[in-house]
Amino acid sequence: MFQKIFYNFDIAIEAIQRNKLRAFLTSLGIIFGVASVIAMLAIGRGAQEVVLKQMELLGTNNVIIQPVLEQKDGLVDEEGGQQESKKFSPGLTLDDLRSINVMLPEVEFISPEIIYDTNFIRNARMRTGKLVGVNADYFKINNFKFLEGSVFSDLQIENSQPVCVIGYDVKTKFFAGLDPVGEKIKAGGIWFTVIGVLEKRDVTSENIENLGIRNYNLDIYAPATTVLLRFKNRATVTKSDLSSGGGSMVVFSSGGGFASSSGGNDSEGTANYNQLDKLIVRVTDTKYSGKVAEVISRMLKRRHNNVVDFEIIVPEQLLKQEQQTKRIFSIVLSSIASISLIVGGIGIMNIMLASVVERYREIGVRMAVGAQKRDIELQFLTEALALCISGGVVGIILGMAFSYGIEATAGIETVVTPSSIFISFGVAFLIGVVFGFIPAKRAAQQDPVHALRHE
Repeated sequence: MFQKIFYNFDIAIEAIQRNKLRAFLTSLGIIFGVASVIAMLAIGRGAQEVVLKQMELLGTNNVIIQPVLEQKDGLVDEEGGQQESKKFSPGLTLDDLRSINVMLPEVEFISPEIIYDTNFIRNARMRTGKLVGVNADYFKINNFKFLEGSVFSDLQIENSQPVCVIGYDVKTKFFAGLDPVGEKIKAGGIWFTVIGVLEKRDVTSENIENLGIRNYNLDIYAPATTVLLRFKNRATVTKSDLSSGGGSMVVFSSGGGFASSSGGNDSEGTANYNQLDKLIVRVTDTKYSGKVAEVISRMLKRRHNNVVDFEIIVPEQLLKQEQQTKRIFSIVLSSIASISLIVGGIGIMNIMLASVVERYREIGVRMAVGAQKRDIELQFLTEALALCISGGVVGIILGMAFSYGIEATAGIETVVTPSSIFISFGVAFLIGVVFGFIPAKRAAQQDPVHALRHE
């Protein structure tokens, strides 16, 4: 059996070599079809990898709570003016964090985030940066690793001690060649003692822009209690707040915060009375993300006196939707690219049918000396397969070149996987079988007598 296969393969190669140009032109459809499929699958896989990296940055099972401008709800008077709502909210506070942590057993970690732009100073060197108030869970939620030192202790958080963890770039800027742990750095008007240094975290400018995240390497992290007590607490009303003009009024709320009201529709200039800029909640399993978000929404609405001055974001759901969209887009592109494979298969079938007519005499001679119909079928089927397989190999090489070329020139991440190569090569082989069978069958059905008389 194997001897017959190799014999027919030799005949197929000989027939292809006799008509090299025709064989090459016939294989072009397969070559570009396979190359297109590999390139499209590589683009789709690259897009999925980007989404997975974004999910890793944002957290696969996080729920993010952010304060927003109050969504006002009221009546309109006879003159068309808005009647001011009498509901006031304490804003997003540490009390909200404690309430969520106590009431929801599905919460694994929860951390506040308080961000202030300030100046970092040490040894007559200064640079602008962000002072970020967090707790110990923050580093677990964001999968931070420590290069040196450790995270805040419970005692340091409870006593609001001026300690901090610095990003990698802060270390290289202010502590070049030194061990920063135990040293001091000034943020705003406060001297902090460094107790830890984070490992460098690669964050691309694309992720910073698309995901709205910061460059963590440039931040200084301090306990949220320390930031609120020693730096600034927006929920605390000061003399300057009371004396500020602009027609606004500062109103104390039952939750210990205050709300700002201007008596009109214009929300510009409204004071930010939220203690926290963000609450990050990590649930024990992604299946709880949606339900936990719903419970938190109801809880915060009740705690904020039915004032909707917050929004809840589930990044995992948003990114999964993006991933699904890109997957569908990739399937559509690959399907369109596969059309060229079908066109190439039809071209091979046409050429093979023409080849059968040209080689009637050869078929007659083979059958006259004892070749059976199965041998004739195998001969032409092998020739079609040889065209498809050779075209598939060239297409794979060209497809990989296209993929790397697209990544280099367009800046789109592409990933060529073994599965995409296997699929493309398998489709090329299948096309050779399907579109080579009809010409092979037609060749085997020829009458040897009539075939020998054919000129």
